[in-house]
Amino acid sequence: MQKNIAIIGSGFASLAAAATLAKNGYLVNVYEKNEQTGGRARMWEKDGFRFDMGPSWYWMPEVFENFYQQFGKTTSDFYELKRLDPSYRIYFGKNDEMDVPASMPALEQLFEQLEPGSSKNLRKFLAQAKYKYEVGMNEFVHKPSHSITEFFDFRIVSQGINLQLFQNMRAHVRSLFKNERLQKLLEFPVLFLGATPQNTPALYSLMNYADLALGTWYPMHGMHEIVKAMTKICTDQGVVFHLNEEVTGINIQQKKVKSIITTKGEYPVDAVIAGSDYEHTEQKILPKEYRNYDQKYWESRTLSPSSLLFYIGLDKKIDGIKHHNLFFDADFEKHAHEIYTEPAWPSKPLFYVSCTSKTDPKVAPEGKENLFILIPLAPGLQDTEELRERYYHMVLDRLENLVGQKIRGHEMVKRSYAMQDFTDDYHSYKGNAYGLANTLLQTAFLKPKIKARKIDNMFFAGQLTTPGPGVPPSIISGQVAAKELLKVLKNN
Repeated sequence: MQKNIAIIGSGFASLAAAATLAKNGYLVNVYEKNEQTGGRARMWEKDGFRFDMGPSWYWMPEVFENFYQQFGKTTSDFYELKRLDPSYRIYFGKNDEMDVPASMPALEQLFEQLEPGSSKNLRKFLAQAKYKYEVGMNEFVHKPSHSITEFFDFRIVSQGINLQLFQNMRAHVRSLFKNERLQKLLEFPVLFLGATPQNTPALYSLMNYADLALGTWYPMHGMHEIVKAMTKICTDQGVVFHLNEEVTGINIQQKKVKSIITTKGEYPVDAVIAGSDYEHTEQKILPKEYRNYDQKYWESRTLSPSSLLFYIGLDKKIDGIKHHNLFFDADFEKHAHEIYTEPAWPSKPLFYVSCTSKTDPKVAPEGKENLFILIPLAPGLQDTEELRERYYHMVLDRLENLVGQKIRGHEMVKRSYAMQDFTDDYHSYKGNAYGLANTLLQTAFLKPKIKARKIDNMFFAGQLTTPGPGVPPSIISGQVAAKELLKVLKNN
């Protein structure tokens, strides 16, 4: 009789796990509490505007391509992938911005303009970053990280030294570059990992290789096209989706999951992968005696930031801005202090604006503009409509000044999304947006375990476990969890 596996949630990790298991001959059912698949990568449409609700950066294109190829497909079977040039723009102040070019000769020229002689160090920096990327992607991220013993292989240990696991990102960057703008450019990608450069291992300069060498891409019509692609792969493999059906309980007997309980009924199962929020799954769904961790453990974790997001549809075009725009016209150290050290709503936050309609005419009506605004925030803060509106105007004051154009008064569509929404929609712990911060003490085997240690047939996947936050790591996480579960199922 065909074994039945339940997947909780339908984010990238869950979709990857579901497709992998179904391809191996198992009956797979995915239970999703929301109305569409994709988790944080849901899509919202209103009045002709199309918004990606979560991830907006497409890096590491080979991770997506490798996944599709396992099912006899390629990226172009699902969407057109376009490389952005410039990759993004950084605003340092009024009439003071820097475009980050896609080509290496132009990038070296930019470095030389800002710091004469620095192109040599850029080549050195990126050569090291390439090594870390290739070793990291080939040796580390596909490990289940059950134990430190997985890393005892001499070759991996020696590579670990070369990977600069014990030097922080800030020290690494600043040993090579003295120009403040170049430092900010090179430190920026680690913000996606949920920690400051001072607390992020220099290993993660591999993100700079992904950014500057492999490029920043855009799937035409939006990031949700990836979700649609992965969902189609799943359905082609026979996966069954149960939308608007939340898992509320797990029945365990003799250290094995026997059934799951949802808002619509109870289903017998032979195994479970939870791609849902790890903390919520453990503390609210699993019986206490079967949990890997207690509440004190979760409270001691360093979480990535949450975010205040705005989805804005404008009745006109905005000149000058690019597809991706970073606003570094404020004190980064102060904003970081208000996220990580003394959590508070920031006094003058850095922020990010995505304008996908600069690249894609399908995401907004003709002559209109699609804006996505993100303000990083400490998780667990008080979240009210009054605070959201105050920060909307705080950021728009600066945005309008920096781009020299009026935005307020031209909104056809406006929606905010913040901590309470992350909690309500995804059961996100403290309303965090990206999972656990990739600090040294939360890297590899020091992350929450992918295996439910007291349950024989249950695994976890997603941004709160191995290998960490981000879209490509989440896809890999789902594949790793599925492969580990396959070992268990084949031995029973």
